[in-house]
Amino acid sequence: MDHVVVVGAGLAGIRSIEALRAHGFAGRITLIGEEPHRPYDRPPLSKAVLLGETDSTVVDSDLDALNVRLLLGTAAKGLGTGVLETTEGELAYDGLVIATGATPIRLRGEGRQHVLRTIDDAIELRARLVSGARVAVIGAGWIGAEVATAAARAGCAVTVVEAGETPLAAALGTTVGAYTTGWYGEAGIELRLGAMVGSVDPDGLTLMSGARIPADVVVTGVGVRPAVEWLKGSAVELDDGVLVDEHLRTSVPGVVAVGDCANWWSRRFGRRLRVEHWDNALGAPDTAAATLLGEDAVYDPVPYFWSEQFGRMVQFAGYREGARLVLRGSPREDRKWAACWLTEDDRLAAVLTVDRPRDLVQGRRLIEAGKRVNATRIVDPAATLRDCVLA
Repeated sequence: MDHVVVVGAGLAGIRSIEALRAHGFAGRITLIGEEPHRPYDRPPLSKAVLLGETDSTVVDSDLDALNVRLLLGTAAKGLGTGVLETTEGELAYDGLVIATGATPIRLRGEGRQHVLRTIDDAIELRARLVSGARVAVIGAGWIGAEVATAAARAGCAVTVVEAGETPLAAALGTTVGAYTTGWYGEAGIELRLGAMVGSVDPDGLTLMSGARIPADVVVTGVGVRPAVEWLKGSAVELDDGVLVDEHLRTSVPGVVAVGDCANWWSRRFGRRLRVEHWDNALGAPDTAAATLLGEDAVYDPVPYFWSEQFGRMVQFAGYREGARLVLRGSPREDRKWAACWLTEDDRLAAVLTVDRPRDLVQGRRLIEAGKRVNATRIVDPAATLRDCVLA
C-alpha cells in the first residue's frame, strides 16, 4: 500500500492519520477536508466557544511531522474503483478512510436557522447571543440544552421547543429525561414540551398547533444525518451511514470508515451502532488503521458521552435499550445522582451520572467487564459501584 487518502478533516480523520503512522505506515497520506480550517475538536463548540472562552479548538497534531498532504476546502463527490472524485479533481488511492461525519438536520421554513456543527457556526451564533435577544431553540437534546445554557448565561430570553414529552427522551428515555425538566426553569428558560414546529419564519416559529413563538434567533438542534450522500452509486454499502463490520471494514476492499458516519457491528451488544460522540471519533481510528494495514483488530467499545448543561456535568456510558432502570439517589431531591440500567441477569448495561464522576468511571469499567451487580445494593448512592459487584 503506497497511498492512503483520508476523507474528512475532523478529529476522526486526524486520529486516523496518527494511527496509520503509529502502526508503521510509511507511504503517502492525503487528508481532504471540506472546511478551510485545520482539523479541530467539535465538542467545545457548544461549550467553550459558544460561551466566549475560546475562538479555536484546533487539534494538537503536527501534520508536518506526520508527512501529510493537506487539501482543505475540498469536498468528496464520488467514489470509483481506486479513485476518489473531489471538487478539485480525482485522487487515486490504495487505501481509503471515510471520516466525513454528519450534517445537521434543518426544518422547513423561510426563516434563518442557526445550526451548530462547525467553528464558523459557533462563532456566528455566539455573536447573536446578546443580552435581551429572544432565542428559540428547537430540540431539548444534548446540543439544545447546551445552546440554551449559553444563551441564558448571555442574558437572552430563551424558549426551548421540544416535540417529545421530556427533554432527552430519545437518549435517556422519558423517565430519566423528566428529571432534567426542572433544570430549564432554574435557568430562567421557558420549556415547551410536546410542541411540534410547523415552520421557521423570519420572525420566529410557528408551531403545528398554530401558536407563534417570536424570536430574533432560531437555533435548530434536532439531530444530524451521516454525511454519505457522495457515496451513493458507489460500491460502498450504506444504511444509516456507512455499513462496516467489527473491524470497521466497508463492503469495498481497502476502504474503512470511522466516526459519526460509520455504522458498525458491536460484538458486545450484538447489534449495529452508529454513535455521534467524540469518544467514538477518538477511539475508532486505531482499529481502522490496523485493519487497513492487514492487522486483526476489533472495535468494540462501551459508548461514552458527556454534556455540560445548566451548571451540571452529565455523563453517559453504555447501551440502555432493553435494560431496566434503577436510580442511585433521588433526582427530585439530590443535585448529584445517577441512573443505572441492568440486564435480565443483573449486569450493568449503561450508566448516567449527574455530577457523580466516580460512578461514571467505575460503571464504565463494570460494563466493559460484563460484571453482575447486586441490584438491591446498587440503588444506595453511598455504596460505590465497584462494591456492588457480585463475586
